[in-house]
Amino acid sequence: MPNGSLSLAASLSLAASLYLLSYDPETGRPTAAHTALLVRAAALTELVQRGMLTDADGCPCPVADAATGDRALDGLLELIGESRPRSWQIWVGHQPRLTEHAVRDQMVAAGYLRAKGKRMLGLFPAREYTLERPEPVVGMRDDVVRVLHGEQPAAEVSERDAALVTLAAAGELRTVVTATDAKVRKRRILALGERCGGMGPVLEKVIAQVRTALAAAVATAMLAATAAVTAT
Repeated sequence: MPNGSLSLAASLSLAASLYLLSYDPETGRPTAAHTALLVRAAALTELVQRGMLTDADGCPCPVADAATGDRALDGLLELIGESRPRSWQIWVGHQPRLTEHAVRDQMVAAGYLRAKGKRMLGLFPAREYTLERPEPVVGMRDDVVRVLHGEQPAAEVSERDAALVTLAAAGELRTVVTATDAKVRKRRILALGERCGGMGPVLEKVIAQVRTALAAAVATAMLAATAAVTAT
C-alpha cells in the first residue's frame, strides 16, 4: 500500500481520525472509554510531526507564529503557549476534553457526526453524538488494520499511518487494535512506533514520551474505574 493512502485519514488531523475510529460503525456510538486522552496524544503527535511544537527541557514549546489552520490543533498550541511549562506526559492528561470537544464539533460540522438533544435522568438537557457517515469510517478502519497486519516494511509506512496504529494501540482503541493484536503484533506495533518519530532523534523521543504517557494514563483510568466498581 503506498504511503499516505489512507484517504479519509489523510484529509483529517490525527486527532480527528482517531476520534472517528473510536465509534462503532455498526451501532454509530462511541466505544472507547479514554477518547479524550487518545485525541490529546494524537494532537500533540501531529503538532510535533508538523514542526509546530519543539521540546524545551522536556516540555512542549510552540514555535513562534505557528498555526495549522485547524481550530482544534491551534487551540492546543494557544493553550500550551499561554500556560506554565508542563511535561509532555502531563499535557496528555491536562484538560484533554478541551481538545476532544473541539475535534467533536469539527466532525459534527463536517457531517461525520450527528448531535441529538436528550435529557439525562429525564431532567437535565444533554447532547448525544452518533456516527452519521459510517461507510468512510469503516474504510479508514480497514486501512489502518491493513497497516497493522500488512507485510510492508515499517520503514516504508508513512509516519502518519504509523502514528495512527501506534496511538490506537497505546490508547487501547479496540475498534482498531484488539487485545489479541496487542500481543500477537507487538513487534510490528513497536516498529511502527519507531517509524512515526522517524524525522529525527528528538522527535522520536518526544513521540515515545507521548505514547508512554497515553498508555500510563489509560492504565490509571482503568484502575480507577475498576476500584470504583469494586467499591460499589
